[in-house]
Amino acid sequence: MVKKLKKINKGANLKILYLLGLILALATAIPTYIQSNFIGQFVSLTGVSIFFVVSNLITFFVIIFFPNFIKKLTNYFLTKIVLAVYGASLLALSIADNTLAVFVSFLFLSISSNLIWINMDFFIESFSSDAKTGRIRTIYFTFINLGWILAPLFSSYLIKRGNYSWPFLAAALVLIPFYLIFIYHGRGLQDKVKYHKINIRRTLKNIWANRNLRGVFSLSLLLNLFFNSAVVFIPIYLHQNLGLSWDQLGLVFAFMLLPFILFEIPAGIIADKKLCEKEIFQIGFSILIISLLSFFWVKSNNVLIWAFLLFFSRIGASLIEAMRESYFFRIVDVADVEYIDFFRTSTPLGYLIGSALGIIVFKFYSLENLFLILAIVMLSSFYFLHLMKNNKMPNSK
Repeated sequence: MVKKLKKINKGANLKILYLLGLILALATAIPTYIQSNFIGQFVSLTGVSIFFVVSNLITFFVIIFFPNFIKKLTNYFLTKIVLAVYGASLLALSIADNTLAVFVSFLFLSISSNLIWINMDFFIESFSSDAKTGRIRTIYFTFINLGWILAPLFSSYLIKRGNYSWPFLAAALVLIPFYLIFIYHGRGLQDKVKYHKINIRRTLKNIWANRNLRGVFSLSLLLNLFFNSAVVFIPIYLHQNLGLSWDQLGLVFAFMLLPFILFEIPAGIIADKKLCEKEIFQIGFSILIISLLSFFWVKSNNVLIWAFLLFFSRIGASLIEAMRESYFFRIVDVADVEYIDFFRTSTPLGYLIGSALGIIVFKFYSLENLFLILAIVMLSSFYFLHLMKNNKMPNSK
């Protein structure tokens, strides 16, 4: 458990973190859905996948050793460093004009964008109580997803008025208010915990031995496999294969993300009251599997059809994301730095596996076949859910 160093105003700090999450999400999301098409100007579709495989492989190993730096330098100090690297990589991508410059800049973007969200995880968990984990986490993610909804509209507008470089520059500028707010409230956000001793080998052994931790990590990995297809391959498929314009895609992507606003807080409240995360997980993955099969079968370029299909898929993803956060952070604490850190490796690992799978599929099949294969892979979620047990309410901190 966390050893409190002094009394802190949890409510006020959480509100600050919710706002920071919104701003950071906006900066993250503005360039996200255009990245694959941007990189596609320099390399082939397989090359795009290779970009994501290599960058996420390196990101995975950086995350593995990140807890050691948090323990030595503090989460607060590291956040400032990661934020600087994040902003610099966005600015570099806005002016990159050759394959090497794009790759190096994208590598640092991949690393820093993953690390900054791990930093935010520790801040949120520092001011959370187990009895309200579902609500706190889903409110936090609702603010984050509000940023994701606003970003595609802004991003498509920037591309229409300028080019692919503009979203990266805009994202870098959005980080400025994040930095100013973070520094201004820094005294309240500085580390208030003593972290447990870190042993990577022991951490992996304990996660593997614990069916609940192993199961929720596997489910998170599956969700990130879907997110990889959503970020890397669906924009390419809709824009290049089906011919949808960025004006259309901006509206479609904004609409499809509404479920993250509409469903996550209710799901978190239900999880807190009923402790039925497994059942909500099952509903979410069932929706996700049906959606991926629809992506494979539907060949129409009708915007309304795709808006509905993508919206439906995000209902499933929003339920899974809400339960992932609720389930995991109910069984760990902020002092468990190594568990939280390793849990977030599911993001680069999911993108790595998803992109590598894309490389293999594109050797033999067309892009839409990837969605069919992912639907089959998602069926494994029911095995992992069978391993897990619903949480019991622990004592409040």
